[in-house]
Amino acid sequence: MRFLTYFILCALSLVMASCKVSYGFTGASIPAGTQTFQVNYFQNNAPLVEPGLDRDFTLALQDLILNQTSLDLVNSGGDLVYEGEITEYRISPTTATSDNKAAQNRLTIGVNVRFYDRNNPEGDLEQRFSFFYDYPAAAQLIGSTRDTAFEEIFERLTQDIFNATLAKW
Repeated sequence: MRFLTYFILCALSLVMASCKVSYGFTGASIPAGTQTFQVNYFQNNAPLVEPGLDRDFTLALQDLILNQTSLDLVNSGGDLVYEGEITEYRISPTTATSDNKAAQNRLTIGVNVRFYDRNNPEGDLEQRFSFFYDYPAAAQLIGSTRDTAFEEIFERLTQDIFNATLAKW
């Protein structure tokens, strides 16, 4: 029994070592030879511009990739390149009260992402991602409400981008 277990472990390690793609616990499939990534500044081209949103989103995407992969962040010449623009920043009412006033508002942020894999051009991608956060109409989108909204939206957007580019979901 012990021999069989040892044999299975050896066979499994040989199979994993021979793969051209490495898999991690995050679900990322990083092609062999890929060591670096860069995230170019995401310009805010939305009709309604929120100051600092572009910087905060760019940093959130960099942080997620750093935390979920072993890739190194570089300023130029990365094996993987992320770029794009913020195309939507919109606040709209979602539900109404009996006297036709907004009971809840929705902040929607959309980004257009272009992803380039210099080692595997077939993996290149251009896609739009969008997510929202609902908050009470009586609340202003400032301070902690704004911070919570951005945190939740960025978490979802960056994870969706990661899944589409590296996890291939």
